[in-house]
Amino acid sequence: MIKAVFFDFFNTLVYFDPPREKHYADTAAEFGVRITPEAIAAALPEADAWWRAENFRSTIKDREQSSKFDAYRGYGLRILRDADNTVSPDQALQILAGAFSVGFKFKNYDDSLPALGALKGKKMQMGVISNIGEQIDSYLDKAGFTGYFAHKITSFEAGCDKPQPQIFQLALKRAGIAAAEALFVGDQYDLDVIGARSAGIKPILINRDGAGGDYDCAVINHLSQVIDYL
Repeated sequence: MIKAVFFDFFNTLVYFDPPREKHYADTAAEFGVRITPEAIAAALPEADAWWRAENFRSTIKDREQSSKFDAYRGYGLRILRDADNTVSPDQALQILAGAFSVGFKFKNYDDSLPALGALKGKKMQMGVISNIGEQIDSYLDKAGFTGYFAHKITSFEAGCDKPQPQIFQLALKRAGIAAAEALFVGDQYDLDVIGARSAGIKPILINRDGAGGDYDCAVINHLSQVIDYL
């Protein structure tokens, strides 16, 4: 019997608008750096993983200013690795600061709140498991998800990223259930499906556009379909 449904956050429940890669590319252009959104999109997973690893090593926001700026430079350089022209560390810092000053906006998918409401109506425990930092509560509040999620586990808190099983195991511990009593819904096969499966949780891949071919897991294209797997 399923007692809890866990969700990834970005690109599962919400999406960036405009996409992060476009926001970074537009900001870079303001500083004379030419790079396509596609090039940034290809670099972001590795850059984000590097950023989280730095946070695990020593919380970036709590570092001395020079060390903090070094981390921002390193992150920016990784995002801009495939720029058409050479990017200096200080340029990378300026571009990152420019992008952050404007901020990153996101919107809910149309099916998110209805699906969460349906699950809540069935008195299902719900949680978020995400490779993001400490700001998950503010994100959930901004999305209007406050009151839906009893459990919120981030890679920063767990000390590891998806697909490591430990982050999923922490979610199970918080919910007080066995792995066979949980579902996990996410949009990335290599992080979400493999990660959930490594912890014994049944994975469901949300594949809204139907791209990518055959998968060896449950696949849905609308969050309302989660109900079918309870």
